[in-house]
Amino acid sequence: MLRLGIVGTNWITKRFVDAAHESGLFELRAVYSRKLEKAQAFAKDYPSVQDFQTDLEQFMASPSFEVVYIASPNSLHFSQAKAAIKAGKHVIVEKPICLNPGQMQELRELLAEHQGQFLFEAARHTHEPNYLAVKEAVAKLPVVQGATLTYMKYSSRYDAYLAGENPNIFSPKFAGGALQDLGVYMVHCAVGWFGKPLNAQYFPTKLANGIDAKGIAILTYQDFTVTLNVGKTANSYLPGEIYGLKETIWMDNAADLKQVELRTPTATRTLSQTPAENELLAEAVAFGKVLANPDLPENKAQAQAWLEQTVTVNEVMYQLRQSSNLYFEDEN
Repeated sequence: MLRLGIVGTNWITKRFVDAAHESGLFELRAVYSRKLEKAQAFAKDYPSVQDFQTDLEQFMASPSFEVVYIASPNSLHFSQAKAAIKAGKHVIVEKPICLNPGQMQELRELLAEHQGQFLFEAARHTHEPNYLAVKEAVAKLPVVQGATLTYMKYSSRYDAYLAGENPNIFSPKFAGGALQDLGVYMVHCAVGWFGKPLNAQYFPTKLANGIDAKGIAILTYQDFTVTLNVGKTANSYLPGEIYGLKETIWMDNAADLKQVELRTPTATRTLSQTPAENELLAEAVAFGKVLANPDLPENKAQAQAWLEQTVTVNEVMYQLRQSSNLYFEDEN
């Protein structure tokens, strides 16, 4: 059983802890929060937790856990992942893993100095069976002519922003915005299904503080383009589509991936299976299987493949931001 520690006590952390327990591969042992009462409140449903910390350095040094899941605001991911690697932990970081290629390179160099440790980006949909079904279907298309992928969900925190507050998800201080939150799912899909684009441009609608509320990204490949439609201040019900010749791969959207079909003018074939109730279960199982047997060559190869995709996604995300003059405070 892998001993798990967590940074962050929000709803996504609870979903991951529940998925980790459901996998049968993890047990929550330690919780970090800046406020002790929040850590204790989070752990009330998990009697296995005996270690509560409000000091990050002391938390990372604790022997009570070996794997840490980081789900803090985006701008903190890099520094906290560094601290975890230096402390000898395996690290699972919520997407986006960090903000730019310089940070990504520093994490890779640090990881190289700590042989035997693993670093995973928790882009949960990339481990789900329906994502893999799309990947397999794309590989079978005789030709790819492009794709349109949409993921727009109205954020409840936008009401707070409109009321004059400064929630993390819409804050340049904490590297918020639509691209960093929902767009990273779409970029993972594009990179995972089609490879690295030749060029990437982002056309955002910005809030007064400079953060992108919604936007359209265009990824250019050798013979086609992929359009990404993302947003956090409106809801979209458009499906995602990948275009072959007469074949179209249709999906409800490229993040939830509850329904996937291969459509032709004469027939429709279902490619998807019913997803797990907890949308984070697939990634918890995937990470747990690697960490439970870290010395197996196939597990090392799988972890490296995941990391390489993360590196490419990070590069594309940064290029998208650069193309639209989208910057965050104190980014290094």
